[in-house]
Amino acid sequence: MKKIFGLDFSHLRGDFFGGITAGIVALPLALAFGVSSGLGPSAGLYGAIFISFFAALFGGTDTQISGPTAPMTAVSMVFIAGMVAAFDGEVSKALPAILTVFLLAGLMQIGLGFLGLGKYIKYIPYPVVSGFMTAIGVIILITQILPAIGYYPKEDMVFVEQYKPQAEEIILDNILKDEAGEGILVLEDFKETIKRAEMTTPAQILKESQTLAGKDASGVIGALKVLPKAITQINWLEFLLALGTIFIIYGFKRITTAVPSTLVALLVMSGIAVGFGLDYRPIEEIPSGFPVPNFGVFTEFSLVSVSPYIFTALTLALLGAIDSLLTSVVADNMTKTKHQPNKELIGQGIGNSIAALFGGIPGAGATIRTVVNINAGGKTKISGMIAGVLLLFILLALGPIASRIPAAVLAGILITVGIGVMDYKGLKAIPYMPRPEVAIMLVVLVLSSVWNLVYAVGIGLVFASLMFMKKIGDLTAEQSEITTLEEEPIWEDELEFPENLKEEVFIKHVNGPLFFGSTSEFQALAQQIPNTASTVIIRTDKLSYMDQSGLYAMEDVLVDMVKGGIKIALVHLPKQPRYMMERIDIIPDLIPNEQIFDNFKECLAWIKSNVKDVHP
Repeated sequence: MKKIFGLDFSHLRGDFFGGITAGIVALPLALAFGVSSGLGPSAGLYGAIFISFFAALFGGTDTQISGPTAPMTAVSMVFIAGMVAAFDGEVSKALPAILTVFLLAGLMQIGLGFLGLGKYIKYIPYPVVSGFMTAIGVIILITQILPAIGYYPKEDMVFVEQYKPQAEEIILDNILKDEAGEGILVLEDFKETIKRAEMTTPAQILKESQTLAGKDASGVIGALKVLPKAITQINWLEFLLALGTIFIIYGFKRITTAVPSTLVALLVMSGIAVGFGLDYRPIEEIPSGFPVPNFGVFTEFSLVSVSPYIFTALTLALLGAIDSLLTSVVADNMTKTKHQPNKELIGQGIGNSIAALFGGIPGAGATIRTVVNINAGGKTKISGMIAGVLLLFILLALGPIASRIPAAVLAGILITVGIGVMDYKGLKAIPYMPRPEVAIMLVVLVLSSVWNLVYAVGIGLVFASLMFMKKIGDLTAEQSEITTLEEEPIWEDELEFPENLKEEVFIKHVNGPLFFGSTSEFQALAQQIPNTASTVIIRTDKLSYMDQSGLYAMEDVLVDMVKGGIKIALVHLPKQPRYMMERIDIIPDLIPNEQIFDNFKECLAWIKSNVKDVHP
């Protein structure tokens, strides 16, 4: 079947099953991320619908499934909590400003794509990404403990009561500010101030106290602060619902991965809660009917309320770009295709912009959903569009039913997401990675968890850049140079290499440090190797320094070569790179010690003894 409107319908069957499967996997996560964000389950569902459909339609990765993700939700959650507190705890009042920032983030992503900046995402160092991802897991995990045990700070009247004096001060301060703006705050007419203060109702004071209590109990520090109080008031029903959800998610995976364990947990635990008529706390009601645009983004736009959050919008744009392009790389590896990074950014930006107009939270390419789509047969962008349509159908047909899902079940789902999103590979590497890189990762991790996600990443990038520049300045003034096969020079000691073995042996020179900025060029090594080569000699005489990103890039390339039956020899491996490679067992698991040589003469003798001329 030929393309229609630029869409390839030749794989419709596979795309249909891939999209349906990915949409089913996305459903519980979309609801959970919506609740976690603070805007409610419908915001998560709207985000999943519009981002999935439009990012697939306009994006540059055919098999990508997009929607709300853990990193994007964590940043959104912190931002939303601050905005709601600034608008006296009224989500409806804060919503136009919140959605405006989300819209701005989407437009920034479109701009990044048109400026061709997609290819520069690779320059973000691994320790910064590692610390950030682990912090995301910590934030989600800790903040979901309270709803998992059925404790909600705003509903604990003993806890709320202690904020009453502060609430009264804020209300009086607002009255004074209003009167100053009206020009009636004068000494002779101070009676008006007293009159307005006396008109303040207990309900207004309670509402302000609840806002303050909710703000003080938000985030990692706030959740830990009230956790002892929460444990003394644990709701055992809510706790068992969350615990059962976690148990099913991890347990069902041991039985089969054909059916998403998250969906099974959602259906089973919700079925138990509803079927037995348990007195549980449901999620917020999901509005029925087709999503309606929130024109307050335009009619209630205020530059004053939005301008302080420009950097937040930029962070969401960049984070969404990184998240999406990393998933695109995963999709490329699985499908043996090549994504278009700038087009992908434009598609993600369009999806996030439209989702914001309809009240959805921002998202990005989702790795798990993309992998599920590919494994189920998805091959073209139609699969992502079908996933969005399926979620829209669920919203229209099953919205009232979905509104009966227990809040504790979604908290249980999010706890497993928090556990899964942490970068365990980076954490395990702490004991033997260079101290500066460990310091960067820990700084980003701690600051992101207890202070501010946005600023933490910025500080991490600054530190990483400064440390990198110092290291390169100390080690070499020569720029990193990874040449292509055609540009590969012949060194003097290689002139006597046997002519009959030149098709069987490929020689690669690494000129300069292997760091986070040169990893993609090194990864291109695998594509440079001729099909006739059975052995690769990597000459590391000038490999002066290797960072964690370079180490993992080399590991990936070497694993692929070993799987392809290629033997690898290293010549003149410096001390620091060797130490790094030994720490994660590249040596001797991938490259035995007997295939590491001090000079090319020794390597040549080994080549002559171990490589046969099979391409005369």
